Amino acid sequence: MERIACVSIDLDALRHYAAIHGLTASSLPPEAEEAVATKAPPRLGELLRAVGAPGTFFAVGDDLLPGPGDPAGREAPVPPRPGARALREATQAGHEIGNHTLHHRYDLVRLPAKRLAAEVEGGARAIAEAVGVRPTGFRAPGYTLTAPLLRAVVEAGHSYDSSSFPAAPYYLAKAGVMGAMRLSGRRSGAILDRPRVLAAPPLPYRPSVDEPYARGELPLVELPIATEPVTRLPFIGTTAVSLPIPALRALYLAVRRRPFLNLELHGVDLLDQSDGAGEPLARRQRDLRLPAAAKLERLRALLGWLADDYRLTTLADAARAFAGRL
Repeated sequence: MERIACVSIDLDALRHYAAIHGLTASSLPPEAEEAVATKAPPRLGELLRAVGAPGTFFAVGDDLLPGPGDPAGREAPVPPRPGARALREATQAGHEIGNHTLHHRYDLVRLPAKRLAAEVEGGARAIAEAVGVRPTGFRAPGYTLTAPLLRAVVEAGHSYDSSSFPAAPYYLAKAGVMGAMRLSGRRSGAILDRPRVLAAPPLPYRPSVDEPYARGELPLVELPIATEPVTRLPFIGTTAVSLPIPALRALYLAVRRRPFLNLELHGVDLLDQSDGAGEPLARRQRDLRLPAAAKLERLRALLGWLADDYRLTTLADAARAFAGRL
């Protein structure tokens, strides 16, 4: 089997991280609004260019839509959002743009069917308008899947999903943090997935119509996010920028045993507090305290390892490669 690796990035705005930690958007400085959308894509693009590989950028549709017109009522062209310009440049450089819903609602799977479908279709439509290409890939906010959500993803024309994240340590840590927040009187905007996710296949599969975390016949390829084969430790951007380099190398060597590696990053993995995060968020989102330059250097090394061991490509290309085998 051909060894394939993919690098993707979720372009969650800093306000979404504020919601996770129970902070309001007003606690962020004004420059936080466009920080991820404008700074993360070119930084990742430069890292991928160094290894001659394309990547996948999961965009939130609402961050690409133009703002309101002239408040005085004059007819004037509405300038495109900075995030839309950054993603058009990424598309022109050969990268893929995936759908991360219209509003990045963490409670997406709890919405009524029509509103859930509108979030999926709305995200796809906003991306198509912003970059000129309709997305074929989808990733759910907070990685959480249900059967109705995957049906909506298929109905919106996507050929693959990349949300399944069967990482037991991550799941337990998230449950612990959310429980501690409730005890302290703070409420997180995130939700906890069903324990069933921990039994999901770690390699590409076609999901069941009734259970996204089981094999089946749905006309969609699921591309799980990378975990270590034995412990199911998460192998994601947070791990890459936070672990000491010997520990990261050891974890990579374990993950490398698999023929497919889906490295998922977030915009904050390439940013730090000076990029507009502000002190209240950085106090709780500790990886924002790490200098962006050090994170980028770490990711540069990791992408070099991947390029030596795998064919690096987009998730859409990987889905096509696996579709005929499943």
